Amino acid sequence: MKKYYIAFSFFVFCIAVHAQPTNGNIPLARQYFHETIRATQKKIRATDGKDDTLFTPTTNEQLNLELTNALTNGVAKIEALIEEDSGIDNNSKIKFLRGLNETLTAYLNGCRYDSLKYSELPNLLNAYRECMILENSGASIEQRIASYSYETGNILIYTIAFSNNSGIENCRDIVLLKYCDKYKQKALDILSLNPNLPFTDSLITVIARRDPENLYTYAAATTALATKIRNNPDTLVHVISQMAQLKSGRQLFPFLDNLYRGKLTFEKIDSALNDSIQYYQLLVQTSVDYAYRLSKRDTPMAMSSLYAKLQKKAIDPFINTINGLHEAPDEIRFRSLKPFNARDLYYMAVTGEEVIYTSSYVRGVYPRIWQNMKNPKSDSLLMSVRFDRFRKWIKMASNYNTLDDFLKRMDNGNAQMLMKAFVNGLDKTVSLEDAVDVANSYASITNTDIQKLILTQVGINLQQAKNTQNLRATDIYGILNTLFLSMDTANHIDVSQTLGVPPVYYMPSKNLQDSNSKIIIQEFFYGDDDGRASFNSFIRVFSNSNWKITHTEEWVSITAAKGANVVIYANKPLDEKNNLDTKAQADLDAYLFNNDLNPTIVIHRGHSYWLTSTIDQLASSARVILLGSCGAYQSLDKILKICPSAQIIASKQTGSYSVNDPMIYAILETLRLGKDLNWPQLWAGLSKSSGNSELFDDYVPPHKNLGALFLMAYKKMQEKKAGEN
Repeated sequence: MKKYYIAFSFFVFCIAVHAQPTNGNIPLARQYFHETIRATQKKIRATDGKDDTLFTPTTNEQLNLELTNALTNGVAKIEALIEEDSGIDNNSKIKFLRGLNETLTAYLNGCRYDSLKYSELPNLLNAYRECMILENSGASIEQRIASYSYETGNILIYTIAFSNNSGIENCRDIVLLKYCDKYKQKALDILSLNPNLPFTDSLITVIARRDPENLYTYAAATTALATKIRNNPDTLVHVISQMAQLKSGRQLFPFLDNLYRGKLTFEKIDSALNDSIQYYQLLVQTSVDYAYRLSKRDTPMAMSSLYAKLQKKAIDPFINTINGLHEAPDEIRFRSLKPFNARDLYYMAVTGEEVIYTSSYVRGVYPRIWQNMKNPKSDSLLMSVRFDRFRKWIKMASNYNTLDDFLKRMDNGNAQMLMKAFVNGLDKTVSLEDAVDVANSYASITNTDIQKLILTQVGINLQQAKNTQNLRATDIYGILNTLFLSMDTANHIDVSQTLGVPPVYYMPSKNLQDSNSKIIIQEFFYGDDDGRASFNSFIRVFSNSNWKITHTEEWVSITAAKGANVVIYANKPLDEKNNLDTKAQADLDAYLFNNDLNPTIVIHRGHSYWLTSTIDQLASSARVILLGSCGAYQSLDKILKICPSAQIIASKQTGSYSVNDPMIYAILETLRLGKDLNWPQLWAGLSKSSGNSELFDDYVPPHKNLGALFLMAYKKMQEKKAGEN
């Protein structure tokens, strides 16, 4: 390497000396500009952190050689071309030398602020030389600027060398258009500042199809650009402009594509706006229409707006209503669902996944789907919605233990095809949501035939991905294959070692200790009747000689009286109607923070509708999280965004203090005795002591949280690849 460095340095030096014009041939008036170029070259070379004659800003040696050659030989050749041209006068030569230095300075600044790649230097210098020749002959540089990248063109047109070129005004428009194409989200900002650009109308037409919602926002304003939008002759732009002038325009936006194609009219949508049921059903019908078009590889406009509005209208008022009546008799609680058909209820479930209560789904939405069908076949249901979001549906069915019932409602052959489709094409989407849904579902499926079918299909997809060198698919199916095989202990697969994720079968007690060897637990209670009952039960469980309970006005601390240093902090379930429980939690949060007490175990107690509040207060230091509420398993994604490597215990259906209390006590007693948390061992003991109750079976331990494990493993894999590159 040292020999390479010395030889290359000498090579560069020889080139530079040979290529550069000698100062004796250059008038004193121009020598200053050459010296300025030398100073800029030196600054560029210094950006690699080395004071030498090489420019090595990247890890690619070949590229570094090319960059060094461009910075020395390339610049020197341009200088020589300027000085040796007898056809231009002194002022023109100074103009080109100044322009060359400005180009190098702009390159330096662009690289410093990451707006320009180091590799652009050779292209930039070649472009400068080409435009200089055209400028010298009095020709326009417009066509050349049109052929360059935005970055190169933007640098050249703002140098003094081409400031008076005959095509400079058109060049500025060309570069601005390139900017709008490169930074698409900023295009309308540019047009709002420059509404009379020659390409304004054509760009508005493009934006209408690319980003109609943003165009709608600008069309609703009272600016020169808004006038341009309203006067644009394009049909789609005209429809967007019409909506933008109406007070109810945002309500109409989800139907943009059908309005544009003439499948819906403004009048029909208006007639449904004031009726929440009719409006929701129109959203559902449109979603089905769009799902059909997607199956034909025709992507409708404003799909994200449609889904967002559908989700919002499903939640409020319908899901919120049935959730809020959770203590009322079913006849009263689910009365608001009567107007809806099976298709409407399907969308209510898949869009309301994050907020729907377990009982709202299991006792309300799910059974009413079949009650509202003349022929309650599950394949007919999926066909009626064009298989829209069917993976989300299957995930929810598996999480709520309704998947077996769902699959039994169709022929076995169709069920097999459906589950194969469930695991196919997971690499085709931008997000990992579908893959996570498949991972979570597998852990919840009890039918061994279905498990085998999924595992086989994952293996087929993995092999196909390897054969076609599809790296994303190989990563996704490789991780899923490992996770699914690990569920069978006979395979002896160590997920932690194989996938490089933190241990999932156990949690070392030392990993839960702070710098003082203390394990801090925070437990959240809420001030309704259920919360008070849970709290009283919790206190009874720990009222023994192994633990010491200390009361304050707003919380209790429970300290291990012997054994390891374990402390539980739990707020008291004070009156929730006066927000006293919220205040107690906030004061406890502040106490822990001010005393540098960082919880490594966090426990949520109470109904599922309180879970969001707990998550909002969740300490990022948490390594073990127990969610004791109904259906908390649906909230794993939110938890992992705060605590990416946390081990989570959550119930898929009903959370109960009859399960929570013995589980919590067993975990904390294990830690008090100085032992690690061995999840398979703990789970076997808890299952036995619970008498294999169905309530306990609904709780998913950390080593079976396959969705969380998938996300951890995929992230780790991509980080490793990035490090290797």
